Amino acid sequence: MLEPNFEKGNGLVPAVVQDYETGEVLMVAYMNRLSWEKTLETGKAHFWSRSRESLWLKGETSGHFQIVHEVRIDCDEDTVLLKVDQLGGAACHTGHRSCFYRKMDQSAGEEGFVVVGEKVFDPKEVYK
Repeated sequence: MLEPNFEKGNGLVPAVVQDYETGEVLMVAYMNRLSWEKTLETGKAHFWSRSRESLWLKGETSGHFQIVHEVRIDCDEDTVLLKVDQLGGAACHTGHRSCFYRKMDQSAGEEGFVVVGEKVFDPKEVYK
């Protein structure tokens, strides 16, 4: 079976996560062989946490799991695209629907970015 070329990225490949229905990019994370296999086995998105250096089931703390509907591999076999149903409505640990909730705006002053994404939950309540 075709699978990502984990050797290109020293054991990791980027994984772009999109909403299955809308195509909205929800997040980007990394997968290793174990997270790849767990994702295929369970139908729930698993990643490799570089900061914790451990397997990460998206939603195991928040309950906001990602149910995988479609898996794609790019032409170079070094990037994965997951099309998911985002349970709980938010992918970002900040409580926003997408991790890409800020947009560059020239009128935003020194910050340079404005918040354009929807905040779905309060992270203080979810990650106690």
